Amino acid sequence: MAWDAWFTLAVVLLSFGLLAYKGHAPDVILLGALTTLLVSGILTPQQALAGLANEGMVTVGVLYVVVSGLRETGGIAWIAQHLLGRPKSLPQAQLKVMAPVATLSAFLNNTPVVAIFIPAIRDWAKRNRLSVSKLMIPLSYAAIAGGTCTLIGTSTNLVVNGLLIEETGLPSLSMFELSWIGIPLVIMVILFVVLTSKWLLVERVPVIGQFADVREYTVEMVVEANSPLVGKSIEDAGLRQLPGLYLVEIERNGQPITAVSPHERLQNDDRLVFAGIVDSVIDLQKIRGLKPATNQVFKLDSPDEERTLVEAVLSDSSPLIGKSVREGQFRTRYNAAIIAVARNGKKIREKIGDIVLHPGDTLLLVSHPRFVDQQRNSRDFFLVSRLDDSRPPRHERASIAVAILCFMVISVVSGWLSILEAALLAAGAMIISRCTSASIARNAVDWQVLMVIAASFGIGTALQTTGAAGGVADTLVSLANGVPWLALALIFIATALFSALATNNAAAVLMFPIALLTARHLEVSILPFAITIMIAASASFATPIGYQTNLMVFGAGGYRFSDYLRIGIPLTVLVALLTTVLVPLVWPF
Repeated sequence: MAWDAWFTLAVVLLSFGLLAYKGHAPDVILLGALTTLLVSGILTPQQALAGLANEGMVTVGVLYVVVSGLRETGGIAWIAQHLLGRPKSLPQAQLKVMAPVATLSAFLNNTPVVAIFIPAIRDWAKRNRLSVSKLMIPLSYAAIAGGTCTLIGTSTNLVVNGLLIEETGLPSLSMFELSWIGIPLVIMVILFVVLTSKWLLVERVPVIGQFADVREYTVEMVVEANSPLVGKSIEDAGLRQLPGLYLVEIERNGQPITAVSPHERLQNDDRLVFAGIVDSVIDLQKIRGLKPATNQVFKLDSPDEERTLVEAVLSDSSPLIGKSVREGQFRTRYNAAIIAVARNGKKIREKIGDIVLHPGDTLLLVSHPRFVDQQRNSRDFFLVSRLDDSRPPRHERASIAVAILCFMVISVVSGWLSILEAALLAAGAMIISRCTSASIARNAVDWQVLMVIAASFGIGTALQTTGAAGGVADTLVSLANGVPWLALALIFIATALFSALATNNAAAVLMFPIALLTARHLEVSILPFAITIMIAASASFATPIGYQTNLMVFGAGGYRFSDYLRIGIPLTVLVALLTTVLVPLVWPF
């Protein structure tokens, strides 16, 4: 290999080392590596920046807008409720996540599947007191495995199938021909994750547990007339699963019900009194069928979609001190409504309107976003801060958001539109139908993920154009020494290695001509080698940068680079064994 190939390998290995060491942002590292390759002359500006125009990268970015429409309307909660249910244990939770994701990924590009499920699983994990880091890697692995079951499950399958037709003249693989290897692979991946994640998957985000030292709010909610919660038990309505939140009592027809049973069924106009932490109070506001007990919220001079939750600490000079919430006429003074009060960790038993305010009380308010700027320097408050992601869901538009999602899925599966075209139309429809706004859509995009994906394409190009990838792959294949089974195993290793270093499509394109020459030299069929390349290119379990779904869950799960190595390497070895044994039996040499 020439000097530029060795230099590229050194840059890639250094990047991997920095990624494996905690505390370094992956986008900064990979953009730094890309800059080094550009400045050294190994990459041209066009090659370095080609990832920014890559269809896959742009599709991921557009899908964040689609997901924002689902999130803002409560559609994600609907998906989680109907597909995930309520798990009794962590292994069952992982199974509930992986089975539907693998099934959907067999017929859809796995990128939109993961994009939709990330926020749904984050909320679902919080409700069920599960660590999100125990679910995000399983989510990605299930999507990767599911994509191997059909010809359209992943773009890699289509790329290799196209090369097979072009280079050999063989007929196209059928839609479900890959299921012979894909279905056993899905079963093995799910069983491996469920049985070993206890030891191999580190818990990076702790389960919300004890809340002794946090401020505890008292908040009242009312069950709306004809809401979907009417007739449901407290447990079935999901009002016992919010971490750090306690249902103090139910007031029904003027009579209090204390020590509320989880089997107590909700009725119209029930007044529910909760005590809990602010994150769970925010989640409470998003449950369809509940509304704040105070009617002051509905008298605010701002549309529902513009309202947000704000925390404000009362100063000792506030005119509200010594007055009850009702007497203070807060809405008239500030165009905001008090929905909860916290006082030095003490439980407040009174109804919201009857609470007499003290200096240092923390108020949870529904207000217009301008409230923060208007009152930041006011003598009435010590501190004013807006809470992120606290907008009330537009439940009345949830059916529209889900319909847009279904249109996107159907148009892709039927072949009417490409995934990029369908995603762009869906994103535009979300904004036009006001399921999300333009400002929310802009903020929904995870630019770190997009920069990592774009940089990975550039680095993959450098590995390919300098001959670094080809040199290493040729060396591995030459070790086969005329044995087809060994050649197949080495093709798998080389493809999986370069899929981990670069991208799955680049690895497949790089390895196909090598596999073709190997098959001709050994005078055997190319078909088992082509199938092996499809599986190996998708078997990117060991690194976060080898497959874009791994990148998408990297930040969401709070992972480190080493977390993928710990569980991904043994899983890749098992997939390699399964592939090299099963593929020649289904597609003989």
